[in-house]
Amino acid sequence: MDYLLRDLRRTHYSKDVNPDISGEEVIIMGWVHEIRDLGGIIFVIIRDRDGLVQITAPSKKVDAEILEELRALRKESVVAIKGTVQEAGKAPNGVEIIPIKTTILNPAKQPLPMDPTEKVKAEIDTRLNSRFLDLRKANVSSIFKIKANMFKAVRQYFDEQGMIEINTPKLVASATEGGTELFPITYFEKEAFLGQSPQLYKQMMMGAGFDKVFEIGQIFRAEEHDTLRHLNEAVSIDCEISFADDVDVMNVLDGMITRVLQSTKENCAKELETLEYDLSAIPEGPFPEVKYDDAVDIINSKGIDMEWGEDLSREAEKALGDTQEGFYFLTDWPSAIKPFYAMPYEDRPEISHAFDLMYKNLEISSGSIRVHQYDLLVKQMIERDLNPDGFGSYLKAFEYGMAPHAGWGVGADRLAMVLTGVENIRETVLFPRDRHRLTP
Repeated sequence: MDYLLRDLRRTHYSKDVNPDISGEEVIIMGWVHEIRDLGGIIFVIIRDRDGLVQITAPSKKVDAEILEELRALRKESVVAIKGTVQEAGKAPNGVEIIPIKTTILNPAKQPLPMDPTEKVKAEIDTRLNSRFLDLRKANVSSIFKIKANMFKAVRQYFDEQGMIEINTPKLVASATEGGTELFPITYFEKEAFLGQSPQLYKQMMMGAGFDKVFEIGQIFRAEEHDTLRHLNEAVSIDCEISFADDVDVMNVLDGMITRVLQSTKENCAKELETLEYDLSAIPEGPFPEVKYDDAVDIINSKGIDMEWGEDLSREAEKALGDTQEGFYFLTDWPSAIKPFYAMPYEDRPEISHAFDLMYKNLEISSGSIRVHQYDLLVKQMIERDLNPDGFGSYLKAFEYGMAPHAGWGVGADRLAMVLTGVENIRETVLFPRDRHRLTP
């Protein structure tokens, strides 16, 4: 059996096979989704990136050799089918293909480790263990088509804002924000770490005169979480702007999220329909603002005990989120629970120019005005038990003319959860990494 493409090339994807090309010869390529052999007629459903197409082989119209080849097919085998398009009201897209030539490009081993047709449901661990099969499902691939459109919309928006895309190191010599949430690695004769955030580097770019930068890249957090919203490797969308304050960058973030919502509704209607998710129910910006002081009062009024100065617990996030319709900014956080680089208020230093963007009870983004004064930056490091000597390269940038600046980072995988309606962040990552999973 010949498994090579040779002169075969796809002429149409499934979405392109429609009544407008009835009577034309086409070549489609994909995976065998279903097979029904009714004796006098064989139906084979082929699945490709864009959907399904039906192959119909009546014994009176199709050569016996092709019928035998179709009967020999196994689910999820890769095939190329050449045939003639004809209208068929009950078939996908209202058409079917009468086969002229069938080529098996790669047969699939049987039995399958899971069922991509979902006639037999699989648990999330089974699905992730066979992710290559799981991703063949329309509802799963729809998540990643929406996510791809999200990144496209983000880049288009940033380009319109006059921002420069940068790429920063993921191998670092010290913690970005302090703490112990780091993955240590052996780096020749030294110890290094996987980067928690591009924060220090994008701030250094403000000293380099780039004014407006963004990065979309991996971040790593060695947190021992085991929840539906945390991973140890994630993608972050980061933005940093010179000569700007917290209000300025909140407006940029508001605009970016609104653009992503609009783009998803405009460009991903089919995928949203597949997911049975109504994105129009989420209000677009401008998003409301809740000050931390008010949030404490709201949370306590809901029966959840919270002292001023505490970070929000999971219960507190839910209580506050239940009072909001969609996205909202949580602002004016206590300085002590925000990173050393968050700028305190001059007249009330216990409060910082820091904010989070929340979606109901899910934190999507954190940002702030950054400290750009060398002495204040060192002072806040020491107050948080950080050794300034470990941040020498970073601090040096603040001694030679650092511009005032502000910025934020967005959890891209969490934003994808909002856009797709899934409740487990692992659904939005091709090959998720958590404390239990390092393969595939």
